[in-house]
Amino acid sequence: MSDFFDNYFNFKKMFKDKRGYKQQMKRVDALPEDYRYVFLKIQKHMWKFAAGSGYEILEIHYDLIDLFEAGAADGKHVLEITGEDVAAFCEELLRNVKTYTGDWRISLNRDIMKKFGREGNPE
Repeated sequence: MSDFFDNYFNFKKMFKDKRGYKQQMKRVDALPEDYRYVFLKIQKHMWKFAAGSGYEILEIHYDLIDLFEAGAADGKHVLEITGEDVAAFCEELLRNVKTYTGDWRISLNRDIMKKFGREGNPE
């Protein structure tokens, strides 16, 4: 229960995180227009899958900003970084992050295995 309060009702942490987020978004604003466009589309897409507090997604976004800054500095087109299947790029970024779809998958399998008296962790 303490983790819940630490993550959701810790106002000092919330203000610090919000300040950090605003600083990161200033970095996005400084990216070339094509990078900025793709980042914002990816960001919007990924938030659909965020579970829990969303901090894991933010860390991915911050790493993505680093990657995009490096790509822009090297003169690469943004699609040289993401590939043309940007959705697949997003899925790869989300591979090791807890998502709602992952939770739904676990819940579905667990409920079905429980109904049929099977044990185990059907992840």
